[in-house]
Amino acid sequence: MTSRRGVLKLIGGGVVLAAAGAGGFVALNQPSRAAREAWRTAGRQTELRRRFLSYALLAPNPHNRQPWLVQLDDNDALTLYVDLERRLPATDPFDRQIVIGCGAFLELLRLAAAEEGYDAGITMFPEGAPEMSGRLDARPVAHVRFTPGTAAPDSLFAHVLARHTNREVYEAREVEPEKIAALAAAGTAFGITGHAIGNDQTAEQLRDLTWRGHERESLTAHTMQESIDLLRIGPDETNQHRDGIALEGPLMGVAKLAGAMSPEALGDPNSVAFKQGLDMYRPMAVSARAFAWLTNDGASREGQLAAGRAYLRLTLEAAAHGLAVHPWSQALQEYPEIADLYTEVHDLIGGGERLQMLVRVGYAKPVGPAPRRGLDAHMMS
Repeated sequence: MTSRRGVLKLIGGGVVLAAAGAGGFVALNQPSRAAREAWRTAGRQTELRRRFLSYALLAPNPHNRQPWLVQLDDNDALTLYVDLERRLPATDPFDRQIVIGCGAFLELLRLAAAEEGYDAGITMFPEGAPEMSGRLDARPVAHVRFTPGTAAPDSLFAHVLARHTNREVYEAREVEPEKIAALAAAGTAFGITGHAIGNDQTAEQLRDLTWRGHERESLTAHTMQESIDLLRIGPDETNQHRDGIALEGPLMGVAKLAGAMSPEALGDPNSVAFKQGLDMYRPMAVSARAFAWLTNDGASREGQLAAGRAYLRLTLEAAAHGLAVHPWSQALQEYPEIADLYTEVHDLIGGGERLQMLVRVGYAKPVGPAPRRGLDAHMMS
């Protein structure tokens, strides 16, 4: 989400709305309510698997691609596939982040089932897993079978609808040690180790390193273009696609009208819009009051799914404590231009293991949910 001050810098006073039309303009440029319908209708489906899935599709996932395809099997099972057209080849060349997003989906599916007493038995990559150095293919990511009366509800499920990625500038307020410890504990699951720190020297180094990762990705043409292609500017585009990176609100409408908020302007590193847009992210990096990260041995696709499951639990724990979280994992990515920062961040906090997620943590004003494409978009015939 771009800040109000940042948008005003971008438009530079170039557009003035007539007072008589301002109210209508504001009303027409509010964030799309329709694009968030899935958050309001979760749990209302009659068929139990669809009911569980209606929660699972609210899971965090890279660039909000929502890459999940589901085939219902028999009367008590389903199979999860990846929509291969929704991967991120520039920033995620080995589909690691996409698999993590599938893990978050599966864990939220499991929590939703447990809320009604159903155990979700997950078989990962039932037809074999793709090579770690390759790409995902048409083989299923997981098979899930539901068994009634064998699972107890998990207290984290109560926070599903409050879990939102928060990209705001965080408050100058320290995160309490007990909450930092709770985040680390929540992320320690399924063979993943969760870590979290407050505002110490390592956090200072991470603020600098994560900013440089963001800057590097922005200044690398093919990785920046991947994000530009997924921008949804204004409520009409957001409602049309219901995925990607939504840029909405009246000020966004003004900037778009002025020509400052367009894919062309934001993708040109020589433009004022690009330079000022990049500058808008600096306060976000500087404002991080704490960090959390997840590690494992990095040896398998199953471990990537486990990282997604652990990350989902960490974010729900954060929501339970009123904390904001924002993945800032550019330095963990695997394209050649980021390799030196990848090494640097692993040397700093990897502890000899593979970093799977890195997020900034703090307090911030609440934000609304991200768009979702709805359940039917994920169902295979």
